[in-house]
Amino acid sequence: MAEAFGWGALGAAALLIGALIAYLLDPSRQVIAVVMAVGTGLLIGSVSFELVDDALEHQAVTGVAAGVLAGAAVFTIGNWMLARRGGGDRKDVAGAQADGSPLAIVLGSVLDGVPESFVLGLTVLQGGVSVSLLAGVVLSNLPEGMSSSSGLKAAGWPQRRVLRMWSLVVLVSAVAAAAGYALLDPHSGRTAALVQSFAAGALLAMLADTLLPEAYDVEGVLTGSLVVLGFAVSLALSAV
Repeated sequence: MAEAFGWGALGAAALLIGALIAYLLDPSRQVIAVVMAVGTGLLIGSVSFELVDDALEHQAVTGVAAGVLAGAAVFTIGNWMLARRGGGDRKDVAGAQADGSPLAIVLGSVLDGVPESFVLGLTVLQGGVSVSLLAGVVLSNLPEGMSSSSGLKAAGWPQRRVLRMWSLVVLVSAVAAAAGYALLDPHSGRTAALVQSFAAGALLAMLADTLLPEAYDVEGVLTGSLVVLGFAVSLALSAV
């Protein structure tokens, strides 16, 4: 469990690094969007090769599909509720967060990070952390930390306050990874498959709702090719 906690913290620590980059280096929207798109492709590959593929070994296609839909629905409902309470613009680079609720921004960031961290814990449980998934988590969290923090900086948030917020998210993500390890028996078969498919659905919904729109707003038609590049990298890493 300690190993899963550590990997979860490492993956989420990219949020802190992204925040520091935003405050110290002021990266362009183009750089943030490219990393977002590539990270999205990496995570889509990890969902395909690590989660759905494993789930299908223990559960029928209909059961896996139902789990994916359930995970997506739960994430979407949570994201919708937080958006209504002021967390919908938490990744806006221009500073739209100024009109939102700080608590909703924090909770929204936690909601984004829990599915991927939980999945990291699952991969540790299965014999070792997935390199492709870890790379995808880092490359999705890094631009999230950069874009959200750039917006918060523009909205007037001091650096110390932003770093405290991301530190809390890192802690919750580490706990989520440990939970992914602790709550499942590696021999639980169908139960594990249902959890994997549920996590896959939540992760895909997170990517579609929060990362891809931001990337497309900047990169336009190039977004698709960047996502496929990330997917190809994930495919290569999964074979290592």
